[in-house]
Amino acid sequence: MAVSRAIEAKPVTSRKTSAGRTPARERTPTKTTKCDVSVVLPCLNEEESVGVCVQNAWRWLRETGVTGEVIVVDNGSTDRSAEVALKAGARVVKELRRGKGRACLRGFEAASGRIIVLGDADATYDFADIGLLTEPLHAGYDLVIGNRLTDGMGPGAMSWSHRRIGNPLISLCVRLFAGVRVSDSLSGFRAFTRQAFQRMGLRSEAFEIECEMILRAAAQGLRIAEVPISYHPRKGDSKLRTFSDGWYILRFLLLNTPTYLFMIPGAALVLLGLLSLGISLGAGGGVTVGTLTWQPVFAGGILLIVGTNALMIGMASHMYAASRGIVAEGGLTLLYRQYLTLERVLALAGLLLLIGVGLDGLIFYQWVSRDDLGLSTAGIAALAQSSIIIGANLALGGFLVALMDIE
Repeated sequence: MAVSRAIEAKPVTSRKTSAGRTPARERTPTKTTKCDVSVVLPCLNEEESVGVCVQNAWRWLRETGVTGEVIVVDNGSTDRSAEVALKAGARVVKELRRGKGRACLRGFEAASGRIIVLGDADATYDFADIGLLTEPLHAGYDLVIGNRLTDGMGPGAMSWSHRRIGNPLISLCVRLFAGVRVSDSLSGFRAFTRQAFQRMGLRSEAFEIECEMILRAAAQGLRIAEVPISYHPRKGDSKLRTFSDGWYILRFLLLNTPTYLFMIPGAALVLLGLLSLGISLGAGGGVTVGTLTWQPVFAGGILLIVGTNALMIGMASHMYAASRGIVAEGGLTLLYRQYLTLERVLALAGLLLLIGVGLDGLIFYQWVSRDDLGLSTAGIAALAQSSIIIGANLALGGFLVALMDIE
């Protein structure tokens, strides 16, 4: 099976647009009508600004001669947002289930353009910048993200905590987890091809949809670019709840990157457990510093067991995520299928069980013969029980991983 490789985003600094083409008559196509660009604006109570956003999007389409449509997704607004958008020339579709992700997906499904542009209906984005997003797509990129954290950000457009703490932290996690150099992963102004949308298989229901796009695009080996854009203070009240929505975005990233959630911590715990058990065996069961005695044998067994469990859960999660296109089928997938097959895992589990039973037999011999053989009984007991528990868990985990890898 081919291995998908994420392409690192490369900044595109050109500020040219697609102007120069023969002007086309403005039209609002139906869903079945094909056009060049669909501008999708999720909207929740943006009566004050949605009309201006729709007009600006249409202005860009007219000035560049690009055939297109403007779709406003009314996400259950209680004001006149839908009426204002319709009067400004938008095609309004409804998504009564609240959540930005749901509204975005409803708009993407309704769009008929070969290129889909996502923006917000709060007047924070300058729709004259649409050309900056679409230009790299014509050069072979699949997803283009507008970077707000540039000189184009207006005074007061973003709070200090969001600009200096929240956004950089989330973007750091995205770069680490997805292997893509993106500076503004939470930007809501982006463009992608219809083929890219179909390949990404988006599912998010809330604000984490921006991060999901990057993770899934990277997992599918799509080419990602980032361009500088303008960003202005919003009109109306923000729907983003800093702490709760920030946590759900971080939660989404962790749940969709099992390598970092399970594998790396699990490997660290296993190493610490082996080190602790080694110290306890070599030191006769404890380490004395002054009047204090440290018994690493107990911590060693616990760390080893928890670490092994984390590795097995991480492998199962990775195989499941890879089968659903959430993460790329990379080195871990190949490692399991080539070397860590169910049969080999069961063989290792059986060996650990035998070692554990054998060590318990050694302890029994020492007790019967009253000969300690110069070994720490506590250390051997901890190692024996750890081997038995880990062996049993490996056997169960092996079946779990194999089950997750079933096509």
